[in-house]
Amino acid sequence: MLTIHAADQVRVTWDSAPVEGGAVAVEGSRIAAVGPLAELAERFPAARVRRWPGVLGPARVHEGPLPDAPTPRERVHAVLKLGAVAVLAEHADAPGLRAAAERNDVAVLTRPRATALADLGRADLAVLDDGGDCVATVCAGRLVHRRR
Repeated sequence: MLTIHAADQVRVTWDSAPVEGGAVAVEGSRIAAVGPLAELAERFPAARVRRWPGVLGPARVHEGPLPDAPTPRERVHAVLKLGAVAVLAEHADAPGLRAAAERNDVAVLTRPRATALADLGRADLAVLDDGGDCVATVCAGRLVHRRR
């Protein structure tokens, strides 16, 4: 199933110029296309459209220790709630933490990396409100966090 995630603005990278009324088409775990919502809706007429308030861009890499929580799964979920879908290996070495990350498709990286939205790239998205707080996180094409 194809889903189009649309927002007030879309940024291919967080330091790029925003595209007003932009969207990202996601098929499975990959990005099918990035562009204006009208164009993507015409190109993929059967797609489900999710509209988000704020700015949609690439999901973040969490570079510090994972937030404290009672279980490894909850620690990983706390990272997803921040709009991150990758953590650094040095901070994912506690028992069960790496396994919890892998079960949730959270990437474990040896070093930080730049993030961007690209056709056929992994569908890792974050939607941020005006204050920079995460509204929604998509990890490998799955909606894993949505602020109510």
